[in-house]
Amino acid sequence: MDNKLKAVSLMLLSALCFAFMAAMVKLAGDIPLFEKVFFRNFISLFLAFAILKQNNSSMFGKKENQKYLMARALLGLMGVFLYFYSINNLYLADSSMLNKLSPFFITFFAAIFLKEKLNPVKIISMVVVFIGALLVIKPQWNLSIAPAVAGFLSAAFAGGAYTLVRFLKDREDPSTIVFYFSFISVIGTFPLMMLKFTMPTKMQFVYLILTGVFAAIAQFALTHSYRYAPASEVAIYNYTNIIFSAIIGLFIWNEVPDFLSLIGGLMIVVMAAISYFYDK
Repeated sequence: MDNKLKAVSLMLLSALCFAFMAAMVKLAGDIPLFEKVFFRNFISLFLAFAILKQNNSSMFGKKENQKYLMARALLGLMGVFLYFYSINNLYLADSSMLNKLSPFFITFFAAIFLKEKLNPVKIISMVVVFIGALLVIKPQWNLSIAPAVAGFLSAAFAGGAYTLVRFLKDREDPSTIVFYFSFISVIGTFPLMMLKFTMPTKMQFVYLILTGVFAAIAQFALTHSYRYAPASEVAIYNYTNIIFSAIIGLFIWNEVPDFLSLIGGLMIVVMAAISYFYDK
């Protein structure tokens, strides 16, 4: 198997595992949000620590980078909170569609804070993607819109976090960045979880553990995918997560996204593909 095929296979595995992670979050039912987020990050912390030790890297990074590492961790954690909230209250495919807006937020934030240039294609793609997101969200003047807005904002926070990862890529080892995020997430979530801890049933406990397991496998596969091929060549395959989520949602909960959501999701995927091929 050549490196390109390995990279694509690992990216598809990552997308599938992230879809299963979201399904486990939904299957865990009435377990409080903070408890779900804690288990997702607690399992990942062990994997991050193992990779850190294998690479013989610093656990907490350089002193001059602390504010950037902390900001990346807090933005990422907020993104996970909002994403899990949207998973709990939306169709699995809809929450996945909104979460996959993060690359476009990265482009936007990178242009503002990292002074990366925006070309006409990227500007047009961000406008079209925003319209697509509105079709998925379907704005209304009541609280029923809250889960969709949370999904949209989860992508914005993730975009901010990954922009900082891009900023730190030549300043810190990637395993340090991952461990720092996992550690801050566990420490920050634990007291919030204990405020309203709910003892899970046996099946809920299995779902919580699997949330962390699937998240860890997905992150591991994603990281190694980028080792075998440049991100510009394989990142587009991450959008298969929307398809996997739609199939899982259909089989487990009989979820069928409405027409506007399908059109909005199609617009997001098509513009991602156009941007991908244009960059190549």
